[in-house]
Amino acid sequence: MIYPTARGVALAATGVPVSLAVAALSPELWSLGAAWTVFALALVGADAVLGADRRGLGLSLQAPASAGTGRPETAVAQARWAGGRGPARVELALETNDRFRASLEPVSAPVAGGGAGACFELWPERRGEGRIERLWARWRGPLGLAWKQRTERLDRVTPVTPDLQGVREEALRLFARDAVHGMKVERERGEGTEFDNLVEFMPGMDRRAVDWKRSASHGKLLAKQFRTERNHPIVLALDTGRLMSAPLDGLPRIDRALNAALLLAYVGLKLGDRVGLFAFDARPRLSTGVVSGPNAFALLQRRAGALDYSGEEANFTLALTQLGGELNRRTLVVVFTDFADTVGAELMVENVGRLARKHLVLFVSLRDTELERITDAEPRTPEDVSRAVVAGRLLQERATVLERLKRLGVLVVDAPVERLGPALLNGYLEVRRRELL
Repeated sequence: MIYPTARGVALAATGVPVSLAVAALSPELWSLGAAWTVFALALVGADAVLGADRRGLGLSLQAPASAGTGRPETAVAQARWAGGRGPARVELALETNDRFRASLEPVSAPVAGGGAGACFELWPERRGEGRIERLWARWRGPLGLAWKQRTERLDRVTPVTPDLQGVREEALRLFARDAVHGMKVERERGEGTEFDNLVEFMPGMDRRAVDWKRSASHGKLLAKQFRTERNHPIVLALDTGRLMSAPLDGLPRIDRALNAALLLAYVGLKLGDRVGLFAFDARPRLSTGVVSGPNAFALLQRRAGALDYSGEEANFTLALTQLGGELNRRTLVVVFTDFADTVGAELMVENVGRLARKHLVLFVSLRDTELERITDAEPRTPEDVSRAVVAGRLLQERATVLERLKRLGVLVVDAPVERLGPALLNGYLEVRRRELL
């Protein structure tokens, strides 16, 4: 495609007022203005001919094989002219589908040795099949009057998955925190832990662990050593309904919840527990059952990545009743959901409370920091006051619902998006430490 630049259009357009002025003063010379316009268009055509050839241009793109939600990725575009004959600069642009957010502005890059490159930042916004559809390149002729453009159809598929890199990084930080001189602490002690063996009492050990009866019979101080009970069943119950599909800080709530859920699944499997996924909206959509072993994480990852967004309201009665019927022993059920007000949360609270009678329920809620910013902001107009009042009422209703859940024996994790993963892990590790299962 060839078309005039803004300079070429301005040069041709100057012939219009010249034609009008000449026609007004000397009607017989009106053709001079028209001749100017023709001359300008001829210059634009000559500039297009003198510019670098489109047929000698090769376009290529290096893009990531996959992308995690909320984590920007970089794609590198390359333009190279055969024979090394290229323009001084080239502008490159990418076209993607709605799974990515990319800048619509072209990137201008200098051409050296017949080639140029540009980096594009891709923000994965929704899980699914991300596509990089086209790569655009355009450059000016030597006079700067004509654009020459080349479009390369790519149809490059880059799957958008939960943020697995963030899961691994957070898990590594957790395990590194418990590492001592390169050795990870394998034995944990807490309330209700299982007896492992007897060891000789050493300075610095807890005196409450001394087994006085065995010490008397052996003639030396012996202490009990414990190990944490393993093989706990954990079910991650994800609400994928309308409220959870709404964005929060630029990313759907369900994607925030999935990243935290996979982090907990990764750590739980590493620590010897069994983990399963359960997802629902108007009806149950996924139930994997509990799996064990670090190698099972790949299965949970694939099933979680296949969960779709939904515009339907979540049916807590149907979903949690079915989930309760599938569990044959006391289980840690981690419920990821959201609610708008106390009225809409009534059925949710009732069904979560019923599930908590037989199982240990950990309720995970995403704190909306935007509401907190509205209430904390200095009001400057009457509209600011109205917004602050409404936001304050919503926060108060939210606190009321969470307090009701706590009174029903439900453990609650209420954290902003940037702290959701660590807060959830702390809640899980506290359950293990206290042996609440």
